[in-house]
Amino acid sequence: MATLREVRNRITGVKKTQKITKAMKMVAAAKLRRAQSGVIAARPYAATMKNLLSQLVRSVDTSVNPLLAARDARSIAVIVVTSDRGLCGGFNANLIRTTLQHLGEKYPGVQEEGRLKLFCVGKKGCDFFSKRQYTIAGKYVDVYSDLVFTQAQAISREVVDGFLKGEIDVVEIVYNEFQSVARQNVVFERFLPIQTEIEAVEDAKTVDYLYEPSTVEIVDALLPRHLNFHIWKALLESNAAEQGARMAAMENATENANEMISHLQLVYNKARQAAITKELLELVGGAEALKKAG
Repeated sequence: MATLREVRNRITGVKKTQKITKAMKMVAAAKLRRAQSGVIAARPYAATMKNLLSQLVRSVDTSVNPLLAARDARSIAVIVVTSDRGLCGGFNANLIRTTLQHLGEKYPGVQEEGRLKLFCVGKKGCDFFSKRQYTIAGKYVDVYSDLVFTQAQAISREVVDGFLKGEIDVVEIVYNEFQSVARQNVVFERFLPIQTEIEAVEDAKTVDYLYEPSTVEIVDALLPRHLNFHIWKALLESNAAEQGARMAAMENATENANEMISHLQLVYNKARQAAITKELLELVGGAEALKKAG
């Protein structure tokens, strides 16, 4: 049985940990408010861009732009968006597990045949796949410490270059979509070629637009912007989802610390009571022995 000092030290240690989890929860809550505002602002723009492109693509020949041309899926690339830090519950584990399951079901044998490339955004994904001998074509860490649009442009540029050179035939992106503080939804989206993604747009309103200078030129100008913003939106969604997951995880940790402190306090009180009772019995026994001796 643990001594009184050991129990007291454990209570002190848990209380210190509880202070840390409370502070981390407050920091995550502050970051979540900023991240959530970014997501709310980005979603309407992304939806409008997608709807516009869905109408433009229908009126042009997909062969005019290589980003629209479908290919046989020989070489596959996946942009995996995770976090740089842990302590956010199952945020990263759920995404990685879903990614492996998706690849196994949709592209069986692609890893064993050496036809899979990964673009890992976030240290957690990079570490996991690097240790398992996956081909890391792009590694982007510490992007969330100073999240700016130029980072999304850099990622998009590298992926598009590989696609245009014929090194990659299909590109998908996986990230945690922000739903609420307690809920993040892992989503897969087609990144390249764009045609499949654009045709899958639902509830797109059909409007008869007049385009100048020409539909083809507008498509050529909008497609790079669409890809850049696709990456940017995924980063914003993942950042907000990460802060929500960390806030929930730290709240659970704080509650668990409370329960542990209550349990340890009970153990401490029982041990202290037992020690006091033992001392009283020793005193009474000693007094009785003195009486008999006298």
